[in-house]
Amino acid sequence: MEFEALERGTTMHAYRSHTCAALNKSNVGETVRLSGWVHRVRDHGGVLFIDLRDHYGITQVLCDGDSAAFKALEAVRSEWVIRIDGRVKARDASLVNAKIPTGEIEVYVTEVEVLGAAEELPLPVFGDTEYPEETRLTYRFLDLRRDTMHQNMMLRSNVVRWLRNAMWDQGFTEFQTPIITASSPEGARDFLVPSRLHPGKFYALPQAPQQFKQLIQVAGFDRYFQIAPCFRDEDPRADRSPTDFYQLDVEMSFVTQDDVFAAVQPVLQGLFEHFGKGRKVYSDWPRIAYRDSLKWYGSDKPDLRNPIKMQEVSEHFRGSGFAIFAKLLEQEGNEVRAIPAPKGPSGEAVGRKFCDRMNAFAQQQGLPGMGYIFWRDAEDGSGMEAAGPLAKNIGPERTEAIRLQLGLEKGDAAFFLGGKAEAFEGIAGKARNVIGEELGLTEKDCFRFAWIVDFPMYEKTDEGKIDFSHNPFSMPQGGLEALNGDPLKVYAYQYDLACNGYEVISGGIRNHKPEIMYKAFELAGYPNSEVDKRFGGMVKAFKYGAPPHGGCAAGIDRLVMLLADTQNIREVIMFPMNQRAEDLLMNAPSEPTLQQLRELNLRVVPKDS
Repeated sequence: MEFEALERGTTMHAYRSHTCAALNKSNVGETVRLSGWVHRVRDHGGVLFIDLRDHYGITQVLCDGDSAAFKALEAVRSEWVIRIDGRVKARDASLVNAKIPTGEIEVYVTEVEVLGAAEELPLPVFGDTEYPEETRLTYRFLDLRRDTMHQNMMLRSNVVRWLRNAMWDQGFTEFQTPIITASSPEGARDFLVPSRLHPGKFYALPQAPQQFKQLIQVAGFDRYFQIAPCFRDEDPRADRSPTDFYQLDVEMSFVTQDDVFAAVQPVLQGLFEHFGKGRKVYSDWPRIAYRDSLKWYGSDKPDLRNPIKMQEVSEHFRGSGFAIFAKLLEQEGNEVRAIPAPKGPSGEAVGRKFCDRMNAFAQQQGLPGMGYIFWRDAEDGSGMEAAGPLAKNIGPERTEAIRLQLGLEKGDAAFFLGGKAEAFEGIAGKARNVIGEELGLTEKDCFRFAWIVDFPMYEKTDEGKIDFSHNPFSMPQGGLEALNGDPLKVYAYQYDLACNGYEVISGGIRNHKPEIMYKAFELAGYPNSEVDKRFGGMVKAFKYGAPPHGGCAAGIDRLVMLLADTQNIREVIMFPMNQRAEDLLMNAPSEPTLQQLRELNLRVVPKDS
């Protein structure tokens, strides 16, 4: 290690000659100096063994009554910071610890200095004891000393470095964009920053560098990237930070959707192959239309490790003896969808007990339940039969038609949900995931990617208004002509990349023509004057020769979360907020002082009780 070079002649470095991962058998007999945290203390009847830990690793040090350091070393406790001098000894062969690089040696302590004592710990660093997240975040500096958290942060740092190098290798150039800027509709609430020099006016923290990266293309810089901080005032979720996050931001000129995909795949594929710890990374990244993703998987971020693909089976229930579905289908816009449940690798048949559990699952999610059919040996020995209340109501001819459509066999089952798709689609997607997991159908130790394409440009709000369904700066498929028809039938050159059930990239081909941009915003209720006011810089730029361009952004936190095999994004962020968007360590948000408010010409209005 680099610290070995610090020893010059007889002068020892003030704190260490080596790190706690550097010593091995070749150092036996040397006098060394180590500094670090007391990871664990073991008293073996007059002989003290201490695991000494630093950023690099662990070295076992020991001391007995013959050492002048014994009395001082007896006083140290877990997480004290100490410096020790000592002689490197070889461990007996039976005591070698092959799990650590220093496992063949130990250091006999001849001198010790306490560099920083520690009070009684609010949570232990040694071991894997689970502690409440509130405690962990309040004492995050201790939590980060734990091995799993330390490894997660190192993984994150290495991922960022790898991505940066990969983008440069792909011919991209890194640029930085402003942190204090203007408000922009990016699908979430802005964090506003009051201006002291301009009373009554506010800056905003950027939800993304969207407008700036497009302006970089207009300025002629072509292939841009940035490891960019983004700020969004969002409701927290396990896989999303409620305040800020980092993304690999990318933009390219003179490109089609295919060009963006071709630039991104080798970077992400290489990242997961490099850091995936041997897990299989599938190179086939299918493209799935947004509408099909919802129909087949009940989600726009499908987990393709699960092979189950839902299908519409409305025709088999129309006019059938199952009155609930038959009446639903008399109303326009309703449908019946099936979730196939083939038996898993064990070959065990999917029976009534499992079907009843899934029906109860649907009820827990707020639905009346899920109808089901399962296929088994006929009780009269005549072959295979369809069983369950639903099968009895619709008869053998319809159940056989359903089985053939879904490609099911004896021992398999199917579940059914009906109504308007948007009312049950999300729950159907959750049920698909549960079925895949419980039947052992979902593949383990792999990463499966899919591009979700053809997002609708607009959606109807609860108030019946037309609004953007995704990024407002995407180019509509069909250009200006498409915007002259029904807005709800317009698709955008907008795409997401899903991996194992998570969205990891979002992007699009941009709208670079002022006349199309004005029309697109007009349909969402923004007059030209409002567009000029809110996006004046970009509209102005587009009037002076803008190239076709597009790009995307990959969530760094989400990528590391997948690679670290955790479902909680706070496990891969150094100092995250809690679920209520509070920083328990730094006590944020906090109340401003009166002086601060006066300087900003602000006052706090008490919230109505």
